[in-house]
Amino acid sequence: MSTKSAGAGSEAGKEKLVQDFRVVVADAEELLRATAGQAGEKVAAARERIQENLVTAKARLNEAESAMIEKTKYAAKATDEYVHDNPWTALGVGASVGVIVGMLIGRGR
Repeated sequence: MSTKSAGAGSEAGKEKLVQDFRVVVADAEELLRATAGQAGEKVAAARERIQENLVTAKARLNEAESAMIEKTKYAAKATDEYVHDNPWTALGVGASVGVIVGMLIGRGR
């Protein structure tokens, strides 16, 4: 497996992780809202700690998302430049992949 295809899988994994993390953050915020009326020193301390951790987590999430967007833009630009510099190679690779996929689909019938 090439490093480029491994990187693509890694990016998809990171995107899924960011999405899952957003769900966790939203659930934690909902829990904080639901326990807003609870009294007690321990509950107040826990809510404060959770709130601080959520602020930190959101900042890290935004940083990770920004980095992922930058890497995606860089990969798209590099691909575009490669195709413009090597149009016949790109065409040959695309055609080869199409033939292989067509053969695999035809074999499955």
